[in-house]
Parts: sequence; C-alpha cells; structure tokens
Amino acid sequence: MSELAFELPDGSSVPVTVTRLLNAGYAGREQDEVAAHVAELAELGVPAPTVTPALYPVAPYLAAQTDAVPVQHERTSGEAEWALVVAGPEPSDLLLTVACDHTDRALEVHGVAWSKNAGLDVLGRGAWRLVDVEDHLDQLRLRAWVAHDGGPEQLIQDSPLAALLPPRYWLDEIPELLDPGTVLLSGTVAMLPGVDQFADRWRVEIADPVTGHTLDLAYGVQRMPAPIG
Repeated sequence: MSELAFELPDGSSVPVTVTRLLNAGYAGREQDEVAAHVAELAELGVPAPTVTPALYPVAPYLAAQTDAVPVQHERTSGEAEWALVVAGPEPSDLLLTVACDHTDRALEVHGVAWSKNAGLDVLGRGAWRLVDVEDHLDQLRLRAWVAHDGGPEQLIQDSPLAALLPPRYWLDEIPELLDPGTVLLSGTVAMLPGVDQFADRWRVEIADPVTGHTLDLAYGVQRMPAPIG
C-alpha cells in the first residue's frame, strides 16, 4: 500500500491509503488516437492488444508522489494521464489528479502488465473534486514535456481530456472501483513525432481553461547502479 495526500483548492488535505491501483490502456475515445498509440508501441516491439480498452492491475505500493523515479536502464519513459482517486464513500470523495505512468519499455515487449509493474505511477500532489470539473471535463488539457541532459523542455504530449474515456465510463463498467483506496490511471494519448521519449526529466500538467487552474507534477529519472553479481 501507499500513503498519499492530496491538496484541494480550498486548502484542505485529503489522505488516501492506496489499496488498489489500476492502469487503463488503449483508452482513447477516438480510434485514430488508439491506433496511433498502438503504432508507437509497435515501433518498440510491443504487440497489439487483443481487446481495447485494457485494464492492468498494478501493485499498490507503486503509486507515489515523488520528485525522482529510479530506473534500471535507459529505455524507460513516462505517459501523461489523469488519475481517479477514490478517497471515500461519498460522490464528493472522487478526486481527479494528474499522473504519469513510468513504464519499462524494454520489458513491455515481453508483457505490458509486467512493464506496468516495473516502474512507479507518479501522481500529483494537488487534486480537484470530480464533481467540480465533470461538467467541463472534456475541455481540460493534458500536456507533457521532457528534457534531456539538462537541456530545454520539449512538448511531447498535448491533448484534451476528450481524447480519453472519462472517469464515468470506468465507474459504470466496473462498480467496484468505488471502493475507497482505489486509484485508476486513465491511459495515455499519442506522443508527438520526433521527440525522444527516453528522457532524464518529465513534467505533466492538466490545465482547466474554465477556472485557469492547473494540476502538475515533475520528476527526474535516476539511473540505478549496475547490479553486482
């Protein structure tokens, strides 16, 4: 399990003990977005899924609010996503935050579920109540930037949340998601061509054009020492 805390716009902090962590995959509303992501993965040797959308259980301790993600090699990268956090039993306890699923791309060619369990799911420290943004959810914008070797940031992902299946889709399909302690990551959107995803730093944000507020996270990718033996 992971012990997290989310700051809301009113200044309150909501503690959450993560007991179930799920990663959605291939969860675009538009098939061309899904096909683009499948094509990205195919370039890395990942076979196409047998069904879309997909859902991958992940060890709950991999949910983290952190500034650094340890990795074992250079072929890992993030994925900009939203995350639904079930903080309690009431509708007002459904929280929306920004997330980045840091994935082991070398392992992904052997099994997507395995790769999802080989890296952290980084979550933002701020959140909004879903009821406060659900009426304009599709207008929210999801963006990610990467940086290499201390250089300038490059935009690598940029899509409205309308590109992804909404939280209500998953809540309707899987009612047990309402169990407190559940965290669901949305799946990601296509990466922009020509940008190297194997970066030293990731930054992700969800921007609300109605309120002018943003949720963000940022972390460095830290290569672990080589194993001995």
